[in-house]
Amino acid sequence: MTKIILVRHGHVEGISPERFRGRADLPLTEQGRQQAAATARYVAARWRPNAVFTSPLSRCRAVATAIATPFNLEAEPVFGLIDIDYGEWQGLTPDEVKARWPQPLATWYRAPDAAQIPGGETLLRVRYRAAAALRDIAAKHPNKTVVAVAHDVVNRVLLLHALAAPLSSFWRIRQDPCGINEIDMTDERSIVLAVNHTNHLQGC
Repeated sequence: MTKIILVRHGHVEGISPERFRGRADLPLTEQGRQQAAATARYVAARWRPNAVFTSPLSRCRAVATAIATPFNLEAEPVFGLIDIDYGEWQGLTPDEVKARWPQPLATWYRAPDAAQIPGGETLLRVRYRAAAALRDIAAKHPNKTVVAVAHDVVNRVLLLHALAAPLSSFWRIRQDPCGINEIDMTDERSIVLAVNHTNHLQGC
């Protein structure tokens, strides 16, 4: 069994008011840096990771580095954990997208598993490459504890995959900045032990 501590990155500009951030390489805000430090303290007090993996984007690398440093580990980038490609929506607000692509946006919110983002990825494609990345990480670290830092969309999809739940349930899972999820993975199945734990962020 491999224990996966799955973490979302900290606060960045574009969360509120909302923009489709996707592959934009946004740095953590001051609040995000405080969240990263609090998350690192919480992880260090509760687990002893053997490895730390991260989306290549800097907002995830900053959180992963904060978690890895107390254990003298290096955060290893994994492309499969990178955020969804929002294609032509990247950088736009929902209102801006609605003005140009009203039907695809409506589908994204009503039936995300069927959404076709112009020039971007589907949730099925995200699940394929993110789940493959997590399986590879688990296979290389049997009976170990590892941390993976990724994104809102990626984490939701991975949790649905671990629960054997359909992608149509995408909006039923919440992922706050620096929320922590805990998954035990074996060759046969995954067991989700915690979703979006944020008590460690009080005061951030």
